[in-house]
Amino acid sequence: MRITSKGQVTIPIEVREKMGLLPNTEVEFQIRGNTVRLKKRAGFSSRRPHDLIHRMRKKATVEMTTDEILALTRG
Repeated sequence: MRITSKGQVTIPIEVREKMGLLPNTEVEFQIRGNTVRLKKRAGFSSRRPHDLIHRMRKKATVEMTTDEILALTRG
């Protein structure tokens, strides 16, 4: 991993998914000796459902009514 000239680094997708690091997740840095720890800011997890819904909004490509979808799932 390399730090860009702007001080940015890419967090691998496996780490982001495992830790629930979505776009706009607030994080903090903790320094202990010569180690830096990236930590998800406390209290952020309560926003996760809202952020997931926001990311999915307007992504559907099927133009069906709710009743049509329910009819399909009920056979």
